[in-house]
Amino acid sequence: MKKVYGSASEAMDGLLFDGMFIAAGGFGLCGLPENLLSAIREAGTQNLTFASNNAGVDDFGIGILLQTRQVKKMIASYVGENDTFMQQYLSGELELEFNPQGTLAERMRAAGCGIPGFYTKTGVGTVIADGKEHKEFNGETYILETGLFADVSIVKAWKADETGNLVFRKTARNFNPSAAMCGKVCVAEVEEIVPTGSLDPDLIHLPGIYVHRLIEGDHEKRIEQRTLRAS
Repeated sequence: MKKVYGSASEAMDGLLFDGMFIAAGGFGLCGLPENLLSAIREAGTQNLTFASNNAGVDDFGIGILLQTRQVKKMIASYVGENDTFMQQYLSGELELEFNPQGTLAERMRAAGCGIPGFYTKTGVGTVIADGKEHKEFNGETYILETGLFADVSIVKAWKADETGNLVFRKTARNFNPSAAMCGKVCVAEVEEIVPTGSLDPDLIHLPGIYVHRLIEGDHEKRIEQRTLRAS
């Protein structure tokens, strides 16, 4: 089975359709599948639902799809650095489903493991719990959260071999493995593709069974909040 593609557009070919649900890895501006997001923008796919920890900033990450109004709903934990997101949400143009970070990560991971739902204490007694099933275990109240089963997952890794085994670098590992697991098809972009067998099996963070398509590409190293010491 061919997994390595020549470009982001080639890797996304045949996967995109209006109204689809996409899970995206990344945390802040770290570990974003920026080339794949650009390919989605170029394809012009509309009415997208995204599950991602955050929406990037105005001109980077999922923010570029908000600029073109291709996203109709975000399932996210943090949205504080994106003015476009704020404006569209406050105007009623963009739907938003807030999730605690751990709950969001587990909803992705659970779907990847075939688990349709799980109970958690996180959010009990808050608006997060509104409309959700409550259940007691050992005298404690929990709420039911459902797995997030995406049509496509897009993630960013550091290295891959030709069979799709992935290695993430440091904090870029946040959300990417969970996001990769929950899509019917997972497309990964990496900084380097190495020959099969050259990765230490003990250092592989996500096995290739979850990864269907791969591209190698250049990536921009951005700093979300630059803080300098006064001289």
